[in-house]
Amino acid sequence: MFRTLSIVLISSLVFSVAPLAQRGADQGPQVDEVFAKWSSSTPGCAVGVAVGGQPVLAKAYGMADLEHDIRNTPDTIFEAGSVSKQFTAMAILLLQRDGKLSVDDPVRKYIPELPAYKEIVTIRHMLNHTSGLRDWGSVEGIAGWPRTTREYTHAHVLDIVSRQKSLNYPPGQAYSYSNTGYNLAAIIVERVSGMPFAQFEKARIFDPLGMTHTSWRDDHTRIVRNRAMAYEEVKGEYHTLMPFENVYGNGGLLTTVGDLLKWNENFVEPKVGDAALIKTMVTPTTFNDGKPQQYAFGLMVDEYRGLSNINHSGSTAGYRAHLNRFPSQHVSVAVLCNTANGDASRSANRVSDLYLTGLGPSNTVLRDQVIRPGPRLTAAELAAYVGEYWSDEAETRFVVAIEQGALVMKRRPDTTIAMTSAARDRFRASIGEVSFIRNAAGAVEALSIKQDRVWNLRFAKVQ
Repeated sequence: MFRTLSIVLISSLVFSVAPLAQRGADQGPQVDEVFAKWSSSTPGCAVGVAVGGQPVLAKAYGMADLEHDIRNTPDTIFEAGSVSKQFTAMAILLLQRDGKLSVDDPVRKYIPELPAYKEIVTIRHMLNHTSGLRDWGSVEGIAGWPRTTREYTHAHVLDIVSRQKSLNYPPGQAYSYSNTGYNLAAIIVERVSGMPFAQFEKARIFDPLGMTHTSWRDDHTRIVRNRAMAYEEVKGEYHTLMPFENVYGNGGLLTTVGDLLKWNENFVEPKVGDAALIKTMVTPTTFNDGKPQQYAFGLMVDEYRGLSNINHSGSTAGYRAHLNRFPSQHVSVAVLCNTANGDASRSANRVSDLYLTGLGPSNTVLRDQVIRPGPRLTAAELAAYVGEYWSDEAETRFVVAIEQGALVMKRRPDTTIAMTSAARDRFRASIGEVSFIRNAAGAVEALSIKQDRVWNLRFAKVQ
């Protein structure tokens, strides 16, 4: 029997605003406790806090470079993962403000490489994660080449996108997080502005806001002074885990906690854009049926312990990031880490607790969800699935075989994926949910793989 745990957060809506002097008091010792696990023998994190638009804390923990014995500092540059998405969304909205595009334009107006699906995908759909576009990195992961294993570029992204024969769902009907949309958005910025994406962002966003430590990883071989290396822990030892790819817009922002606090203040007193643009950026979209969702333009708009929290987390290779902004209390918290076990989101929320006032209790209730095992299959039933399966969309071949009485999937050169029965013709695997598809005569003719970011990727059985 398999068990998973779901977590329900119960919070209070009651709070009050304390004087800025009190809220900006030194919380350093308590913040130190949040990051106590990081030391001179581990990677670590940097944290920055602003109250009322003024920085009140900047600290760092652990090492930026274990090989060269260099410590993290508040000015160390980390990669921000998907925290980067809001900067890409801002670039699109600036171009809309310039009259050069509309977020409701069809994506194919600017990217003809996108297949001509029967449904129109708009820029808005991409930025709200309601486009239905498959996440290209997930497709490549299914193919056996996840991100960080190859040097991907936007040319690869366009190539992968051009091969996808269908969307996950009709645009606007549902939500599925897709880096693809933000890579295509960055390409649109370049094609519409006539400038490299990194140059446009520097001129229109970073320089006006005084974000002097911020740039884009559009060339992963570029030397970036004061950048932390990224790591993952494997069997008690740290190994480097860097993003060796020239893919950006979805991630790839190189920045500091101090620069992120400057960025957050732009939502209060805009120097980049104006009040109308900011309102658009922080307004979540609705689905086709009118139901609301929590994702706006590169930002999550939800609640934390009864307070509105406009935020985003980030994860690329061994980097982890989180950026909170609580509008009602004018508090921002940025955390950047250079280790895959950094847990930046939890750390950012724990630090936020120290600077927010009047928070009610937060209780965590654990409920068991029982996932029942599927039916036992006979040797004859398993044999019906055996064979070779090919996908033009993923350019990958799987061989389904029986080993020691159980079904497995094999992928070149040496990967074997175990499969566990979930229901008739449906299996669970590390690669996702695998469903076998039968023709009218009842014979298996294809398999489909479903993940959170890729729905119904088909592999035809090779006869």
